[in-house]
Amino acid sequence: MALKHSCCILSGAAGAFHPGLAPAAFARASSWLAHVEMGPPDPILGVTEVYKRDTNSKKMNLGVGAYRDDNGKPYVLPSVRKAEAQIAAKNLDKEYLPIGGLAEFCKASAELALGENSEVLKSGRFVTGQTISGTGALRVRAHFMERFFKFSRDVFLPKPSWGNHTPIFRDAGMKLQVYRYYDPKTCGFDFTGAMEDILKMPEQSVLLLHACAHNPTGVDPRPEQWKEIASVVKKKNLFVFFDMAYQGFASGDGNKDAWAVRHFIEQGINVCLCQSYAKNMGAGGTEDCDSPLVFQPSSQRAGMASTILTSPDLRKQWLQEVKGMADRIISMRTQLVSNLKKEGSSHNWQHITDQIRMFCFTGLKPEQVERLTKEFSIYMTKDGHISVAGVTSNKVAYLAHAIHQVTK
Repeated sequence: MALKHSCCILSGAAGAFHPGLAPAAFARASSWLAHVEMGPPDPILGVTEVYKRDTNSKKMNLGVGAYRDDNGKPYVLPSVRKAEAQIAAKNLDKEYLPIGGLAEFCKASAELALGENSEVLKSGRFVTGQTISGTGALRVRAHFMERFFKFSRDVFLPKPSWGNHTPIFRDAGMKLQVYRYYDPKTCGFDFTGAMEDILKMPEQSVLLLHACAHNPTGVDPRPEQWKEIASVVKKKNLFVFFDMAYQGFASGDGNKDAWAVRHFIEQGINVCLCQSYAKNMGAGGTEDCDSPLVFQPSSQRAGMASTILTSPDLRKQWLQEVKGMADRIISMRTQLVSNLKKEGSSHNWQHITDQIRMFCFTGLKPEQVERLTKEFSIYMTKDGHISVAGVTSNKVAYLAHAIHQVTK
């Protein structure tokens, strides 16, 4: 479907973008945009729209990409509220930040990721910059590698990986490759396949790894497997690109979630680490964004995160709140498997509790997902990928019953 009779207005001061305005005076310019086709619909947002129209009182939306409390309501962390109130009380100016971002935010982020006693931090052998959300960090770093790296521009992504990884690295000019990661037969980590593929990678290639809570599968290597991966990476002289969006929110323990990153560094491996607070501080709907190329950092979100990370009381409260969110997700996984057993399901659902993070690859087939929607008003993406945050204590038994009915 081509766009016709439209114009685009860019407002530099506010950064606004207004597509689709069609004054008669600009109709003659339509040929400029006639070749532009409508992009594909977002699968998760599409699920939500259909869910809203459903009148079934038992309906469940398991496609939402944000945390929900046990009542199914959006949740703003109290520590975030306090930090925002403190910032507002300071009546700060709205000046641009330096291109590298807010210095105290960058330092606190490095300490959170690497640990306050990190030798790398003490010796100053690190460089940190602020971008807008994890997507901005990935895009800026990918562009830097394409522009300045003198060796291989091959970047190897796990299969599958977060949907935005492909366009981010592709549009930065990197050459995309994949390596085996997820085994659909076991709904778990394909360690043998991953190791075979990593061993075959050309030296000085870029290897993308999810530090914890692999997106989208929730399947992570075990510590002993991380050690073997690090050993091969060091031997092959690969450049490691870590994406970490769930520190503290994956297991409830920030140190545990950052273990892989710290281990690689301890082994003398140089790494690039991209962090995001969109999930663990619930900041995804504010000034974080999925812009394809972002350079100007935001002062408001950085100020909020920095206030939390550098205030002992707020930091302690935030860590407890993040653990509470992680524990609820883990509890829902356990209760779902328990209720499936009560239903009499003969399938092995251990992968539901083995996986980690807010989402789960259930292993459900498209035809089973379709039945869940039509017969039980349970909504998810066609590949059986669900948001465990959408499961609540009062509906987990209903979900288990429905899954059993379409899988028995």
